[in-house]
Order: sequence, then structure tokens, then C-alpha cells
Amino acid sequence: MTNPVKRVVILGGGTAGWITAGLIAADHPPGFDDSVQVTLIESPDVGPIGVGEGTWPTMRETLKRIGLPESDFIASCEASFKQGSKFIGWANGELGDQYYHPFMLPEGYHDFPVADVWQRLPTDKPFAEVMGAQPHVCERALAPKQITTPDYEGVFNYGYHLNAGLFGERLKQHCTNKLGVRFISDHVTGINGDKHSDIEGLHTREHGLLEGDLFIDCSGSKALLIGEHYGVPFRSQSHILFNDRALAVQVPYATDDADIASATLSTAQDVGWIWDIGLPSRRGVGYVFASGYTDEDQARVCLDQYLRASVDTATADSLEPRLISFEPGYRQVFWQHNCVAVGMASGFLEPLEASALALVELSAKMISDELPMTRATMGVVAKRFNERFHYRWNRIIEFLKLHYVLSQRPGAYWQDNRDADSIPQSLTELLSLWQQRTPNRNDFYHVDEVFPAASYWYVLYGMGFKPEVLFGSRGARDYAAARSTFEQVLKRLPQYLQAMPTNRRLIKQILAQAAPTP
Repeated sequence: MTNPVKRVVILGGGTAGWITAGLIAADHPPGFDDSVQVTLIESPDVGPIGVGEGTWPTMRETLKRIGLPESDFIASCEASFKQGSKFIGWANGELGDQYYHPFMLPEGYHDFPVADVWQRLPTDKPFAEVMGAQPHVCERALAPKQITTPDYEGVFNYGYHLNAGLFGERLKQHCTNKLGVRFISDHVTGINGDKHSDIEGLHTREHGLLEGDLFIDCSGSKALLIGEHYGVPFRSQSHILFNDRALAVQVPYATDDADIASATLSTAQDVGWIWDIGLPSRRGVGYVFASGYTDEDQARVCLDQYLRASVDTATADSLEPRLISFEPGYRQVFWQHNCVAVGMASGFLEPLEASALALVELSAKMISDELPMTRATMGVVAKRFNERFHYRWNRIIEFLKLHYVLSQRPGAYWQDNRDADSIPQSLTELLSLWQQRTPNRNDFYHVDEVFPAASYWYVLYGMGFKPEVLFGSRGARDYAAARSTFEQVLKRLPQYLQAMPTNRRLIKQILAQAAPTP
């Protein structure tokens, strides 16, 4: 076989590096024609950022695929259950301004035009609360499953909130102990290869030259391979997404039995928004803002005011948020020669809707699924990868921008977000269409879209989007059947609320049963 791809070298650990290593090692084990040796090298001086992170439901399939039991994951990573996002104050900032973007599809999603029917329903309740039970479950901090429900299955669709530092360490243990990933703690001092051709190996301080056939850049925002070595340009998106700073802090609970939120709380501010993520032992809170509209001191005051609403004075005085700087954007190409970027090396937008880890999962899965057996076909795989992820990044940018475009909050920051020059042309066109018809699957035609039409419904109608016309004939024709479906949801709701344990109770039950980590 000519130039077989047998040695995969990953530069950088953390969640991006270890998820990628785990998926490739699990999918290409020894004893098969497509088997590979995965080596991950990480500098001993690089530590995790350490803020709480949110995932999509896709993480369940990822963890199952690499063979990590869910109870083990919950116990070792301070994980909790996430069932969506709750947006507070985004539409206009007035009292009662809130809506959910839950992980469950609306009832009847595959049976009738849900959004068309919604326009005709005689209700003033938010869209998501009429279309399903999950927002009501989240409001009560309930779990998506019971202790008897098998691993990675649920009554309601769910992802996780987790401690990113602990997650990276548990993945490292699993990959090295169970999947045969070779781990090297060392400093990379140079790259063997020309920037116009393949990388042949990485020079290290203690281990010499590490040769490979495919190199995966998970070196974070430094992008040592795709950026520094190959010089692939970075496409800033700051003209669309204005936020470029975050103040992050870990907040203790007032009591040991305090509720653990079932959704990421996203609360709009005069400039930016605040995330609030519930883990079993603490909350992860952060203020995402735009340095062009406020400075760090003002941002700290804003975050402090938010925190003092939920903790006592002594606790608030003891908290010291850390400043994180970033530039929203992504690489012009993600796969160059025999190097592919994953995680922050490929780009970063902002924490809204928790797309960062989802892009890591999608990248790692496509690399593993399409892993070329020889160098001869790598160019074809790279082209497909670059096309797919250009599409995905731009779709995510559009979806994030949608939240800002629909807001009626006052102030220069929000007004500028609504300025036509800051809105992608493709989103402008879609909003024009949606004034006369609901978003549908023709707008999102890829089989594996990052956000389905339902996600757009939740945001549009949660934010109070008003179409110019009452939608079409199918909505009228299916109205009776649809209304019956929604009424059944409300009838079943008390059963769900009674049967589901709280997040905290279920996590305690899982921890009591969890086996020790090997």
C-alpha cells in the first residue's frame, strides 16, 4: 500500500484533543486494515481554562462511542444534566421577558406544520411552553430521566453541563488506559516539514522527533500547526458578532441541597449577556461582552450586580472573575496538506448556544469516519471536510446573530447589532422569507444540520417575531389535529412533573451507585 496513514499525531490535549483521540482510537483499533496508532502530545505547562461548559445531546453518542459509561462520566467530571437554554431579557428586557430553546423537538414536528399551526392558536404563552413539556421540566430543575433509565437514554432529550478540566483528565485516563492512545508530556520545539508540503514530524525537547502521517492541531488559539506553521489566515467575524471578552467565575451554592439548573441560563445585559451553568458542587458564571462598547471595570460591576442577587455579601466580595479574551472567527481552511485543526485552533465564536464542543465532536467524528487509508486520497477528504465545515461555521454564525437581530433592547450595542451592515446577507434573506412563511426544512437542506428548523422556531417566536401574514393552508387544515396534540401534552405534564426527580436527586443517586474510576 502506497504511503499508508497509520500514525495520527495530535498536538494538544484538553477536551478537543482527547475527544478526537478517543474517537479515532475507538473507531480504528488494532487488528483491522484501518487500524492506526494515535499519539497525543501536550505541553506540561498548558492547563485548562476551567470554566463550566455546556454540551449538546450529541455528547451522549460521543461518550457511548468511545466506551465511557455515563455514570462514570457523571461522577468523575462534576457533570449535570442540561436540557436546553433559557433566555432571559433578550427580547426587550422587560419583566417576564424569557423563553426556552429546549433540546426536544416540538410535539408533532414530523406530522404537521407546527409553526404554521402555532400562528393560529389562541394563547399568549411562549411557543416552547405550548409545543412541549421540557420547558416546564426545566423550570422546576427536574432531570430528563430516572435512576432506572439506562445509560445515555432519557425521557427527555439532554446534554450536559460539565467541569472542562476534569472532563479532559477523565478522557485522558480512558484513552490511555482503555483505547491505547500514546500520551507524551513534552514541549514541541520545531516542525519538520515545509509550509508548502506535508508535516513529517514534530521535534520535542525530551522525546526527539515524533513522526506521523496525519497531524491534528488541537493547540488552542495559538494554532501552532494550522496557523503558525502553515499560515492559514484567520477570518475574523467581529463585524457580525461583537463580543470579544468574557469574565468567568466559579460560584458556590448557598446550601448543599440547592437546585441545579436544568438549562443554561443566558441573561441579556446592556452590553452582552451572562451565562449561568449549574454543576453539582458550584455554578459556573460568566459575562460575555464587547470591549468596543464597555470596558473591563464596567463589565466587572455588571457581573458583580448579577452575582449579588444570588449570593450573600461575603461570598460576593470573595469572588475574583478571570478575564478571557478572544476574537470571533475561524480559519480560511481547516485541513491543509496532512494537518487538520480541531477546537479553538480552527476558530471560536462565543459561548452562546454552546457550539464550541459540538464543533469539536463533529470535526472529530468526520475525521474518524473519513480517515483516509493512504495519503493519495487525503486531498479528497480534506476538500470534503473544508466544504462541510465552512457551511457549518457560517450556519452557526447566522443562528447566533439571529438572537441579537431580533432583540428590541435599547442602547448602542443592541442597535448596532440590528444594523443591516452587521447582518449576513443570507440571514437577511431568510428573515425576509420568514415574514411570509415559517422556517422549514428547505431552508436547512443538509442531512446533519447543526440547528434544525425547530431551533429557529424557538428563537424567532420566543423573541416575539411577528410575520406579516397568517401562514398557509396546511396550518389551517391540520389545526384540529395539532391542537389535540398540544392539549395532550398539557394533560401529560402533571405526570412528568411528578415522576421526574430533581437534577440534584438524580445525580446523588448516580454517585451512590457509581463504580470507582479505574
